[in-house]
Amino acid sequence: MEHELQSLEIEAKEQLTQLNDNDQLEEFRIRFLGRKGRFSGVMRQLATVSPEDRPRLGQLANGVKKKVEKLFEEKFISLQTVSETGDRDDFGPDLTLPGRCPVTGKLHPVTQVMNEACEIFEQLGFSVAEGPDVETDHYNFEALNIPAHHPARDMHDTFYVSESILLRTHTSPMQARIMEAQQPPLRVIAPGKVYRCDSDITHTAMFHQVEGFLVDRDISFADLKGVLTVFLREMFEQELPLRFRPSFFPFTEPSAEVDIACVMCNGAGCRVCKKTGWLEILGSGMIDPEVFKMVGYDPELYSGFAFGLGIERIAMLKYGIDDIRLFYENDQRFLSQF
Repeated sequence: MEHELQSLEIEAKEQLTQLNDNDQLEEFRIRFLGRKGRFSGVMRQLATVSPEDRPRLGQLANGVKKKVEKLFEEKFISLQTVSETGDRDDFGPDLTLPGRCPVTGKLHPVTQVMNEACEIFEQLGFSVAEGPDVETDHYNFEALNIPAHHPARDMHDTFYVSESILLRTHTSPMQARIMEAQQPPLRVIAPGKVYRCDSDITHTAMFHQVEGFLVDRDISFADLKGVLTVFLREMFEQELPLRFRPSFFPFTEPSAEVDIACVMCNGAGCRVCKKTGWLEILGSGMIDPEVFKMVGYDPELYSGFAFGLGIERIAMLKYGIDDIRLFYENDQRFLSQF
């Protein structure tokens, strides 16, 4: 039996060196190490040897079996590595194949327009300030001359978190926050996300806005018109006619809506501008003296103007997009055009 074990070990080692795939390896396992394999047959012979030789032969049989099992595991790992990485001679990379060009990402069109708007205002001397998306009722409404039960609150369709906490409906709260913390002269824009409960082809529940304001001595409506004229002509890269229509905002007085000549028909009249030749682009006005009083400014000494513009609306007009929802569907075919 001792001689048979030695022969079995030599034969198993020789056969393992000749195996080239997992099927052959599985056949080897069944033949040598399986429940009815050759080692199991040898182990069953131990019952027939003398009690004096049984411990020695049993120890020898277990030792031989463990050696073969170890060699089997090493061969299995070796074949797995070859199948995963490929043999360099037989399965190496085909260098004649054309390369794969990775798809490169691009800035979202809303981000592009937001960055461009900030750059234009920075060139005009404005600094950029950012504030929290979750705002207090005080800064979102009260500090902007919109007290409780004011009709203007109905225009905002606000998402309330609690009675005094809400998702900001505009970036104008930064106007009050900055004026409380700093003294004039001030020239600031506040870009960011805003939230209103509204959704259709021209409105979304979340959109982007840039609020801007300037406070100093002897600021007039002419300064406001000059800043906005330069901004819009730089943004749309053409000499667009502008018009200012009287309007109402609680935190500016006088207030004005700003229209530009339709970028689709150059003012001739089309479906986009409803045959008027004009497109509403932003709201603006002179900062109300009541707002100055709330932040501790002397309205007899200082004056200023403020404006707010929607980035998605400008992007739609700049790029000729007729459905605002396209910005948020993440369609690569749409986004890759910008």
